[in-house]
Amino acid sequence: MNKTKIVCTLGPACRDKETLKQLVKNGLNVARFNFSHADYQNSEETLKMIQEINQELNTYVATMLDTKGPEIRTHNFAKPVEIQQNSEVRIAFTEVLGTEKNFSISYEQLYDDVTTSDLIFIDDGYLTLEVVAKDEQNKELITKANNTHLVKSRRGVNVPNIKLKMPYISEKDARDIAFACEKKYDFLALSFVRNASDVLEVRKILKEKQNDTIKIIAKIENQEGIDNLEEILLVVDGIMVARGDLGIEVPGELVPLYQTQMIQECLCAGKPVIVATQMLESMQRNPRPTKAEISDVWNAVLQGTTATMLSGESASGLYPEKSVSYMAKINHKAEEYLDYDLISNFYDPQNRVEYLAFSVIQMALKDQIHAIVVEDDLAYGYAFAKFRSKVPVFVKVKDLKSSTTLALNFSNFPFLTEAELMTKLNLLKSENQNNLVFAVIKKDSLTLKNF
Repeated sequence: MNKTKIVCTLGPACRDKETLKQLVKNGLNVARFNFSHADYQNSEETLKMIQEINQELNTYVATMLDTKGPEIRTHNFAKPVEIQQNSEVRIAFTEVLGTEKNFSISYEQLYDDVTTSDLIFIDDGYLTLEVVAKDEQNKELITKANNTHLVKSRRGVNVPNIKLKMPYISEKDARDIAFACEKKYDFLALSFVRNASDVLEVRKILKEKQNDTIKIIAKIENQEGIDNLEEILLVVDGIMVARGDLGIEVPGELVPLYQTQMIQECLCAGKPVIVATQMLESMQRNPRPTKAEISDVWNAVLQGTTATMLSGESASGLYPEKSVSYMAKINHKAEEYLDYDLISNFYDPQNRVEYLAFSVIQMALKDQIHAIVVEDDLAYGYAFAKFRSKVPVFVKVKDLKSSTTLALNFSNFPFLTEAELMTKLNLLKSENQNNLVFAVIKKDSLTLKNF
C-alpha cells in the first residue's frame, strides 16, 4: 500500500476509459485537469468516466482543476521560425503575425515593467532575449537573441525577477473556477501564486459560489511566491512545487534547494505538498525511466513529500500506464527508507486530536501496531497525515465526496463499509505475513485489536 500519493495529469494519451482505469489500478490517486489546455466538453466526459471507475473499482480517485494563471504568451507566428543567435528581434504589444524579426505578446504592460539588460525567456526558457533598447515611438522592445531556437505560436513567456502588474484572476480563470465549483472538483490548483492576496481573491469567488469544500493548492512558480511562502501557507490547503516555470523564473541550480525548503515548510505547517514536473520526463518516449529520474522521485519521497506528480508522461506520452506503475514502484520502495521518526517531529501537536494521533504514531514507530483504523472523525485522518504515519491509516467516510478530500493525505486510505475494511486488513496481513495488531480510534478513545 503506497503512502505517498500520485497525481496524474490527464490528456489525449489517457482519454479512453480503459486506459484511465488502468492508471487507477496502477496507483493514480488524484486526476489533474490542466486548464491551460483542457476544454469543458472533454473535461465533463472524463469526470463522468472517473465517477464510473470509482464505482466499478471501489476506489476514491479525486479530481483537481489546475488554472492557467496570469501567464504571458506569444501571439501566432505565420509558421515556425528559427530565431538566430545575436539577431535583433522586436517585441510588439499590438498583435502581429510573428516572424523571425518581430512578434507580439499578450501582456501590454511588459513594455513598462522591463528595462534594458533584462532577460525575457520564450518557450520554457529555450530562447533567451536580452532587452537592449525601447522604441518609444512604436512602443516596441528591441532585443538581442542570446541563442538560436525554433519558435512556434503561443509559446510561454517568462520574465524572471520582475514583479508584473497584471491582475491575478483573468476572465478565463474566473470561468474555469466557476466550472470547478459547478462540477464539484475536489482540488483547485492555482498557478503562479505570488502572495496570500492572490489566494484570498479566489476564496472570495468560492464564497460567492457557495463552495467551501474545494481544497486550494498553491503552485509556487516564481521568486515572489517563494519569498511569500509563509503567508501563502496560512491561507491554502497545500502547496505544489511547480518546478517547470520555477526553474525558468529562478536559477535552475536553486530549484532543488527551494524544493527541500518548501517540503520542510509544509511539514512544519502540517499541509500536503506535491512535487511536480519532469519527474519521469523521458517516459513520454521511452518505456522505462532514467536512473536520474528514479533518483529524483526517490529523493522527493525521502524529503517528505505528500505526493509526486506526472505531467506529460501521463497526459500525452507513449507510456501513460507504465509511467504510473514505475512511479508507484519507486514511491513504495523509497517509503521503506523514510525517516519517520525525524519527520514526525516537524510538527508539534496542537490539540487533543493531534496529541492522541502523535501517541499512536509513536506506537507505530516502535512496531507495536501495524495499522490504524479511524472510525468516526476525519480530523484524525488529517492528523496522522501531518505526522506521516509509518503504518496505513484506514479512515471511515460517510460518502465518496468526503473520501476524496483525503486523496492527498499521506498514508490515508478511506473506506465506506466494514466489509471493505476487512478486505484492506486482509491485504495488509498477507503483506506482513504475521499476526496483525491495529489501533482503533473511536469517540476519542483508543483500542488495540488483533486480526
